[in-house]
Order: sequence, then C-alpha cells, then structure tokens
Amino acid sequence: MGGLEKTLLERLERIELAPRRMLLDTGEVRATAPMLRGVWGRALRELDAGAYELAFEGRRTVGVSGAEKSPLYIVRPAPADPEFAPAVEWTLIGAAARSDGVLTRAWDVAARTGLGPGRKPFAIRQVLWLDPRGDAIPQPLRWSLRAAAEAMPADIATAEIALEFGAPLRILRRGKLVDRPTFIDIAVAATRRVALLSGAEEPEHERELVHAVANAAARIPAGGWKGRRADFVRWSGAQRREVDMRGVSGEIRLPEGPGELWPLLAAGSWVHIGKGTVFGLGQLELAHPPAPAGG
Repeated sequence: MGGLEKTLLERLERIELAPRRMLLDTGEVRATAPMLRGVWGRALRELDAGAYELAFEGRRTVGVSGAEKSPLYIVRPAPADPEFAPAVEWTLIGAAARSDGVLTRAWDVAARTGLGPGRKPFAIRQVLWLDPRGDAIPQPLRWSLRAAAEAMPADIATAEIALEFGAPLRILRRGKLVDRPTFIDIAVAATRRVALLSGAEEPEHERELVHAVANAAARIPAGGWKGRRADFVRWSGAQRREVDMRGVSGEIRLPEGPGELWPLLAAGSWVHIGKGTVFGLGQLELAHPPAPAGG
C-alpha cells in the first residue's frame, strides 16, 4: 500500500456515517429533496437549536480556502424503486451520526407540520438503514467511510471505470463554475471534502495533501469530460425566493483505473463533492464502460 493511499484511508476512517433510506407517503405533493430538507430543518431548529447548529453548521475549520463550515448531513433522492416511491436517503455524518436522537425526532415533527403552501402532512412509511455496500437493512447501523472504500471491488484501483455525475456537480474556482472538470478537479474536490469532514489539520497539512493528490491525478490516464449544463433551482426559506445553482452533469472515463486515489471514489459516492452536497448535488456514481463494438 502506497503512502498516499494509506493517508487517504486513514482520513476516511475518521468519517463516520449513519445513512438511511426513508420511504414516504407525500400524498398529492410532489416532494423534492430540498423541500424535505427545508421542513426537517425548520422542525429541528424549533425542537433543539443546539442540534440544529450541530447538523447545519457542523464544525468550523480554517483550510486553504479560508474559514469553512461543514454541515453534517445529506438529504438526497433515493434510487428509483417501483415498490417504494417517493423516497429519500438521509445521511448523518460525524458528531451528528453519533447523536441522532433529536435529529430523527425532527422528522416526525416535520411530517405533522406538512409540505407545500397548504402544509399537507406526510408519512414516513418505513426507514431502512444502508450498509457500506449501499444495501438496505432493517437494523440501525453506523460505519466509517473507510468501510465503504474497502467494500469496493478488489480491482477498483486498476479497472476501467467511468466517473458519472447524474446530479449536478458544482466545482467552483475563484467563484466561477468549472464547466468542464478534469479528473484532477474531481480528485482535488474530493480531497478537500474528506479533509473538511475528517477534521482538517493545519492549512499547510491540508495543502500538502491536496498537492499530493493533484500530482497523482495528473499521472493517471483520463478521458475528457463528456457532459452538459445541469442547473439546479432550490427554494431558500431564509431568502424567501428561488436560488439558481449552476452545475454540470456528465462523466469522465479512467481507462486504467484511479490508481492509489481509489479511496476518494468512496468519498464521492457517499459524502459527495463540490457545492450543494446537502441537497444531494455532486454525488459520484461508478460505472464500468461497455466494451467497444466488435471487441
């Protein structure tokens, strides 16, 4: 195991997750992940202001990009399931994962409060927990992000794969959207996300890790970005208006695999990368490209 690979796995070990899939009955309301996140957040703030601050503000750190906050949750759409729709996946991270009692109760309050302008109550029909492979199980489970990395195929470092972003990806550079991200951009964004959630050390240490990952990514053969613009609109309760969030959707292929950066793929899959991760943006999905015709 190389030094960089070991360092990344050690970082993932520090990030604890408690992900679950909530199967809902929202009646006539077409509920979105941002809408559900909003009603849950309001309910949590009224129920316990300290718990709200923990989940929505996280721990503040000073990294290479300056002061940052790291919300300790994600609310994202669940994969399509004809038996259980609609559904969302709700993941608690770090300290929130270890103290989720009041965070869970806030969903019950939100369900009674309701959705949409008419405040239509909704029901949580069932809650299933997700294991490191992404399989749904009935019993509560908490695990480190390293477990998700180690659950990946044994040949993940060298197998040809495609890094796919179906949900909008928002990587910003100097405040502007990177509309044709490279593998270096994706690897660096994943590293910064891991550094933030794992408890960023001194800025120079984070800078050294980002620099090492960028250099490693530059040596890995990668195809060009194939994608399109995928802008995202969400309702901001604080601003009482719709907010446009520019993004892109597409893929990059790695014909020889991600090499020693493979642990970052687990991070991108579970905690996402870029901006807007709390809404489910920037989720990385892995796919094995089809063999060429006649091959």
